[in-house]
Amino acid sequence: MLHQESGSGTTPPRRPARRAALVFVLLIAVICGAVAAGSLWSAGSATDRELAAHRHQVTATTTGPAKDPSAATRYGTKPQAVAPAVWERPEHVRRSGSIHVPPRTSEGRAVTIWVDDAGSPARPPGSVADRALTSMSGGVAAAGVTGVTGAALVLLVRRRTEGHRLAAWEREWEQVEPVWSGRPHRGSGAGDDDD
Repeated sequence: MLHQESGSGTTPPRRPARRAALVFVLLIAVICGAVAAGSLWSAGSATDRELAAHRHQVTATTTGPAKDPSAATRYGTKPQAVAPAVWERPEHVRRSGSIHVPPRTSEGRAVTIWVDDAGSPARPPGSVADRALTSMSGGVAAAGVTGVTGAALVLLVRRRTEGHRLAAWEREWEQVEPVWSGRPHRGSGAGDDDD
């Protein structure tokens, strides 16, 4: 109210501008998250296609019982055991080695495994679910980082403008307060009116 009475032409409250800035930051964060998720999906799809071209499913036959179940290597996977087995890959080339099998798999059981072009056991190509999880996680992380960074910048700018506004208010008050209170301006001595 004092600002308006002093004729300083102060601006109205800046809340709508701050809200607009935060909405803009949110929009940018969502866009960044979507772009990151899309990029991760495309890159994952290309990698999975390339990997799938060099992965093959074959049927292996266990030559001994399963041993030593190991703990799950990631959330949601089942513990697996290791068993000796034989399989053919390339065709008519007999291979042997240890493969991952469900616990308590007995000797002579057929197990489907993934192998590479040379016939060695290999990890399977990524699934759509894995790729979707990776893409979504990356998108959420990108959106979160962008949102937090943008909000921090908006708050920093707000603090600086508040500081400038308060400093301007102080300068204006120094001009108005002596008129209001009837006391001399700061810096004016008692002998200033004796001329």
